[in-house]
Amino acid sequence: MNAVFAVTIHPDTYLDSVVQMMGTRAMEECDGVVWAAAAMASAGNLEQLQAEGFDPVHWNGASPGDLLLAVKCDTDSTAEQAIAAAEAVMFAERASRVEALGIAPRSIAAAMRVQPDSAIAIISIPGGYAALEAHKALAAGLDVLLFSDNVSREDEIALKEHARIRDRFLMGPGAGTAMLSDIGLAFANVVRSGPVGVMAAAGTGAQEAMALLDRWGVGVTAVVGLGGRDLNSDIGGRMASMALEVFDADPATEVILMVSKPPAPDVARALLGVTRGTPVVAALMGVDADLEVADGITVVDTLEGGVLATLDVLGHRAPDTTVTHGPRIEDVIGRLGSERKTIHGLYSGGTLCYEALVLLGRFFGPVYSNTPIDKSLGLPAPQGASILLDLGEEEYTKGRPHPMIDPEARLELLAQSGADPSVAAILMDVVLGHGSHPDPAGVLAPLCREIMSSGGPQVVTYVLGTDADPQHYLTQVAVLVEAGCIVTETAAHAALVAAAIAKRDPQLASLVL
Repeated sequence: MNAVFAVTIHPDTYLDSVVQMMGTRAMEECDGVVWAAAAMASAGNLEQLQAEGFDPVHWNGASPGDLLLAVKCDTDSTAEQAIAAAEAVMFAERASRVEALGIAPRSIAAAMRVQPDSAIAIISIPGGYAALEAHKALAAGLDVLLFSDNVSREDEIALKEHARIRDRFLMGPGAGTAMLSDIGLAFANVVRSGPVGVMAAAGTGAQEAMALLDRWGVGVTAVVGLGGRDLNSDIGGRMASMALEVFDADPATEVILMVSKPPAPDVARALLGVTRGTPVVAALMGVDADLEVADGITVVDTLEGGVLATLDVLGHRAPDTTVTHGPRIEDVIGRLGSERKTIHGLYSGGTLCYEALVLLGRFFGPVYSNTPIDKSLGLPAPQGASILLDLGEEEYTKGRPHPMIDPEARLELLAQSGADPSVAAILMDVVLGHGSHPDPAGVLAPLCREIMSSGGPQVVTYVLGTDADPQHYLTQVAVLVEAGCIVTETAAHAALVAAAIAKRDPQLASLVL
């Protein structure tokens, strides 16, 4: 039977990437759908549609400001059903907002007239248009969470200079997590208020820090997303230095926790070479041990280590981070054949993937990745090599939802790793919180159970979240444990447990970082 290709165009309609992903997922869930996408009619997205077999006649005359709903399926009726399902999901929130406000603001100025007490603008539009809107928001006196990516470095510098002049935060570009005034923004976990100010050049790094602090009895004053390039030499830590100033002046902030990959040396000297009134803990994954810092500043090289050091500064008792749930590591080692010696990682959080690469490189051996620390360990990997994939990267999300929103995006790769006779352990993160899938463990657990019950590799998981999150941390842990997974207390220890299994050395899982 020939496939049916259908495209519906909504002219001059922009919905942010999260809503677009929801529409894509709604279409994919319809029986008979082979492929689907809700996306703006940008050149890159149109190329992707052509690669999937769509004829350009379907979008003749469309502009980058138009929304496309595209579906490849078995029948015309399936196409109509799928597109209707996407429209229902994507436009429901807009309809309720219009009903509540009586108007659908089409600009920042119009939105400010409707909500004059607004304090922050979340901008999630194509990168080519994002800088202008961010400048407008700053000029209106708003802090800005710039969710958009593909913003030029020149625009980022100009925006952050503008923000400093206005004494406002410009978080981003590509800022996926923040919390101001106890309100989580974008992908964020539900955490208690407390004495720690978190500043992060990494989205899931910020989530890991705030979630661990909450689970271990300490809350946060705020979480500021810096943008992944802020600590590079050309950006110069412009937003990081401002965040340090604001947190240092805040009497409610007793410790500042900074999370990032290693900053450029000149930026590190500027940020960490100055003694401040508030203690600073810098969790810089993979940082050189000889980094010189001022008094009152502690540098560690894992996210777990950063939170533990923060607890120490506060005088809080450190938890046992080596606790695991699920089967004993010794029993797992006993059931694996000697041919199983490698590790595969399927990550939705790029920061967690990077941390695992650092730790496995130190305690296990070479690991290849699509986001390698060492360029010599990039893909394609040699046959039989250990591999960690950041599935949030563009090559895996082009035309489909991010794996934090759609855990099914990992199932095909999970099945492949489960069938590989060389794999001893499969590493996965499960990220909870607002913006994430309502039940990621429920989606992943059945295939995990099938892999392990048939004699395949051990699945080692880490759940990033809190019991106050919509998905409920302990419930998600229980689902994975019931499926036979090992669930660890931290992301770092998931990597160590995988190394312990693959190397047949249980002592590795007992290391305290």
